Amino acid sequence: MIKHLIMFLVSVFLMSETEAARIKDIANVRGVRSNQLVGYGLVVGLNGTGDGSLKYTQKSVRRMLLKLGVDLEGVEEFESKNVAAVILTAELPAFAKSGNRLDVVVNAVGSAKSLKGGTLVQSPLRAADQKVYAVAQGAVVIGSDGKAKIETVGRVPNGALIERDLGDDFTKRKLYRLTLNNPDFTTSARIVKSINLELGGKYATALDASTIDIVAPPNYEDKGVELLATVERIQVSPDIKAKVVINEKTGTVVMGDAVQISPVAISHGDLVIKVKPTKSMSKKKSRGLASLQRLNKDKEKLDFEDNKVFYLDQGSNVGDVVKAMNKLGVSPQDLIAILQNIKAAGALQGNLEIL
Repeated sequence: MIKHLIMFLVSVFLMSETEAARIKDIANVRGVRSNQLVGYGLVVGLNGTGDGSLKYTQKSVRRMLLKLGVDLEGVEEFESKNVAAVILTAELPAFAKSGNRLDVVVNAVGSAKSLKGGTLVQSPLRAADQKVYAVAQGAVVIGSDGKAKIETVGRVPNGALIERDLGDDFTKRKLYRLTLNNPDFTTSARIVKSINLELGGKYATALDASTIDIVAPPNYEDKGVELLATVERIQVSPDIKAKVVINEKTGTVVMGDAVQISPVAISHGDLVIKVKPTKSMSKKKSRGLASLQRLNKDKEKLDFEDNKVFYLDQGSNVGDVVKAMNKLGVSPQDLIAILQNIKAAGALQGNLEIL
């Protein structure tokens, strides 16, 4: 019980206040992103662990040999267990330039048992627009999942060679658009205010909770990189929604201190929870902090013995509840049930998400 409680305490994160973050960590520049590439190819040189008699693998081998000048006229069918058909995937980063290299993930799609020892033959990689952006080739390296090797999936480190440049003349733009990772009106307004203060004018405008447009100031004309470098460094305190996330399987509770609890009383087993107006508390207790008491007999409050009781000021947050209940030895499962009941009663001022 103590072990589980300690693990639970470690897993609860309580934020006393929202820390400032750089704009580059909470927003991204529209259009500056990676692109997914996919392709089809053949892995050769396998030690009898390939596809064998699969029709599409045979057709692919025929097509490859024909391009290499090998005439297969008169050869109706052939079977090779040293070849495997594979699907290739890769990530093409923003501003990728011709000549740069990428890692390629190789996945068997046929009946091959292993790609170990194989070599990927030159294969094109295409984006969603069906244009070829890279060509992949090289020795396949087999990975491991820790215990048993998965030999039908491998990698070709630096196996793809980029064939075309990406991106237009970025520095010549007159307008740049930021998109927040977590849309929020308050955060968006704070970012606009901070950017305009830094640039010395009204150059940033919020279009909605997640979109901010920045017009390049005269002193940053044709200097898009310098402008965005300046904007990215600006510190902003992002606002967060009052939210409690509960994982019932692991007993994990994650929350922020913005989640407030209204006056409420809950009885759970031999535990009684009361959130009362501040004036009913001792003057020595500050507003929003938990006051913990254990009572045996108190006719004015409870008339049964050996009860566990704790009181919270009005305006207390979920963090106060968690800390107080952990002092009383409440199990994670009971804590989750109590929070669910508080939310059901309408006393938890925030969202409760259960995973």
